[in-house]
Amino acid sequence: MNYNWCHNPDCHKIHTQSRVRGSGNNKVLRTVKIKVGRYGNYQPNIWNYFCNQNCLMQFLNKFGQEIANTYSVKQPSETPIKVKKEKYESYRYDFGYEKRVPYQATRTIIESIDNE
Repeated sequence: MNYNWCHNPDCHKIHTQSRVRGSGNNKVLRTVKIKVGRYGNYQPNIWNYFCNQNCLMQFLNKFGQEIANTYSVKQPSETPIKVKKEKYESYRYDFGYEKRVPYQATRTIIESIDNE
């Protein structure tokens, strides 16, 4: 089994029972050990590096600016799309008559155009 330590540099400072290690008067708070692939091995996952959302957000608050600077975006990205409007019949409940009433509704469908 592969394991990582939580990447939040302050993980070992959070007071939870799951972080307490040691015996007697030699107790410490330890960074959480994370099983890689605990939410599936099929793709890279942020939860392979952070024990919980609190640690992830503390990390991003501390290092978010540096992370953004390593992958700087100078212009917006665009994806070509086709927008379709589709009419369909739906129902709503009319409380005055206590029954379902049909009405015409419109949904917007956005499809990506693959130009590659």
